[in-house]
Amino acid sequence: MNRRATLATLLGKGSRTQQATAVRPPVGAGLDPYAGPWGFEQAAHLLRRTIFSPTYAQMKTVADMGLPATIDQLLADQPMPDPPLNHNFAGDPYVPIGETWIDAAYQIGFGNKFYRFQSLYAWTVGNLLQEGISLREKMTLFWHNHFVTAEINDPKYTYRYITLLRSQALGNFRQLAKDVTIDPAMLRYLNGNENTKVAPNENYARELLELFTIGKGELAGPGDYTTFTEDDVVAIAKVLTGWRDIGFNTIEPGAAIDSIFVPNRHDTSTKQLSHRFDNVQIADAGADEYKNLIDIIFQQDEVARFLARKLYRWFVYYEIDELTELNVIEPLAQVLLDHDFDVKPALAALLQSEHFFDPLNYGVMIKNPVDFLTSLLKPFEVAFPSELAPQYQAWLTVAQVLAPLQMEVYNPPSVAGWKAYYQEPTYYRQWINSVTLPVRMGASDAMTLLGFQIGDFHVEIDVLEFVGTIDNP
Repeated sequence: MNRRATLATLLGKGSRTQQATAVRPPVGAGLDPYAGPWGFEQAAHLLRRTIFSPTYAQMKTVADMGLPATIDQLLADQPMPDPPLNHNFAGDPYVPIGETWIDAAYQIGFGNKFYRFQSLYAWTVGNLLQEGISLREKMTLFWHNHFVTAEINDPKYTYRYITLLRSQALGNFRQLAKDVTIDPAMLRYLNGNENTKVAPNENYARELLELFTIGKGELAGPGDYTTFTEDDVVAIAKVLTGWRDIGFNTIEPGAAIDSIFVPNRHDTSTKQLSHRFDNVQIADAGADEYKNLIDIIFQQDEVARFLARKLYRWFVYYEIDELTELNVIEPLAQVLLDHDFDVKPALAALLQSEHFFDPLNYGVMIKNPVDFLTSLLKPFEVAFPSELAPQYQAWLTVAQVLAPLQMEVYNPPSVAGWKAYYQEPTYYRQWINSVTLPVRMGASDAMTLLGFQIGDFHVEIDVLEFVGTIDNP
């Protein structure tokens, strides 16, 4: 089902032939600044795409603020959230209840590791529920789906990784690519910590090209994917040799988590890239060589197009036809190039464009599980406990529903991320299947009918309280 085509039919847009065949008419006028009406409807559309489940009050506020001021607010820098805390585990010899565990050692046998994962998941939900009018959390999840790590069996590594993404969520794409390349969690996930001059490991080199920067184009010949070649993968793997992570699951108090460069594990030869990268040679540069590599990759305009398409599918719609490629993707990529891969100008251009506010782009997304669960809570301003232990337990209860809904944070199903954002032809429809639909129904029934109990605190929708927040027409 093409949701745009269905909306076009319902709205009476397009010819009778288009309506009969469910082929949508062209959408929008590209990245031209939106000049149409601004009110509650437009404010609601913008916030539903940029934050997790806005409240009625937030939508009213934004309707009064106007579009330019709202974009400024969404893109404004925000202080980083306080770190996750030990909320209930009295047996941690290094972290009293109420203090953070992000730099503390583990016990032998990892007795204090399980609660730290629970704390991390709970804290993550808390950040989503308390984000305010800011694009940062939505973009943090975007980057988690882009620079994927999963199954990192150390909550301190995972915290460091997600903090990197959050701190640069609205920053520079090229710089983030550099920092992620040697992030300890990424080094472990894609075997960068095993990549040596004696035994090169190509895992990260391949994903850096195919999934993280330039994308895999059409097959142009044996081992030639238009944007890169197999020879490039081999050469880039050599560039990236020598990096290791330290501090994984450490039981030593004071031991740091970090990435280190080991010179005698690094390939010091000159690396030759293919004609897809203008036959450039990369000379040995030791610990800085990976930075030179990223700079070379980002000299290709296709990197900007690749990111532009991913941003479009995250914020607008999955379908990118020739008209959308010409009118939206190409100019959006040019904004990225013009601003040296800073993402703020590109996001501002997309989110206040005629195309974004075309009526055929309203309501066409199937909510991902994070949006779905927060939509059962935030719009109704559901109250949560204020005390630490029950508050974290309530947030954790919400987080634990994400796995059966097939969107467990910190554990995407593959290095490509969640299928809803790349799997043709179904895309967003991946979220609704025979496994997830009953879970969605159960979650919505539970919140609308019963809520859930955390100790003496009942988390529920107060219908009368919610109705009282809505204007009387």
